[in-house]
Amino acid sequence: MMKNHPHMLRIGVWVITLVLFCLLQAGCSKFTGSPSHDRTYVPPPKKESGKVPATQRPYTIMGKQYTPIASAHGFVQTGIASWYGKKFHGRKTANGETYDMHAMTAAHKTLPMNTWVEVHNLGNNRKIKVRINDRGPFVTGRIIDLSYAGAKHINMVGPGTARVRVKALGAATEYSKISKQPVAFKALDYWTGNFTVQVGAFQVKSNAQKFRDKLSKSYLNAHIVVHEDDRGIFYRVRIGRFSNLKDAERFRDSLLTNDGFDQAFAVAE
Repeated sequence: MMKNHPHMLRIGVWVITLVLFCLLQAGCSKFTGSPSHDRTYVPPPKKESGKVPATQRPYTIMGKQYTPIASAHGFVQTGIASWYGKKFHGRKTANGETYDMHAMTAAHKTLPMNTWVEVHNLGNNRKIKVRINDRGPFVTGRIIDLSYAGAKHINMVGPGTARVRVKALGAATEYSKISKQPVAFKALDYWTGNFTVQVGAFQVKSNAQKFRDKLSKSYLNAHIVVHEDDRGIFYRVRIGRFSNLKDAERFRDSLLTNDGFDQAFAVAE
């Protein structure tokens, strides 16, 4: 009878360990959460004071580009809603908040952040109001991802999905003292307001002043805005004054193309 060789024993132990590790990995990877467990995470943007919010910029997920709309006014959409819950509870949402599965929030691919929407479950006629604070869902055919709380209110936790109509309400301006739900809204619109174009930023004040004085000979409303963050104090030089983002962006494009300002960008003031 052949005796067990120490080298063969070590190989056997190694193989058994590897098999057990693979089985454990397979078991741990099994997910039993909400229907939207395969949604793609969109990292929160860095805070940028004064600029049009980073959450309004185009972004790409799995090779497809999405462009957030500048205004939610009149927005209505019909399609399939899903929900996401425990697996994402405590993680960062696309606007930098912490996802709370028990709060009345939702994810949408293009609506401006903080837009409140009415979600009408067309199957049972139930309605809820939720605030957009995340991006998604990125599953084909779905238009909105509700929090667990939102899904529970319209009885779609069990089924997982439902056909809904999404209607944009705007930014909340007043809340009910009893229900804590928003009862009044204003249009959320990134197209209108006070806009200008930033063409430079300096840490030396005198350099910013010289640049501003030079620009004032050719451009209207050349001015300096002081900004302070963890890097220090910056003197931002801006030109032009516009009442809507489109005009500010057209002016920026002209500066980029014709005047050589390769770092110009439109900002809200």
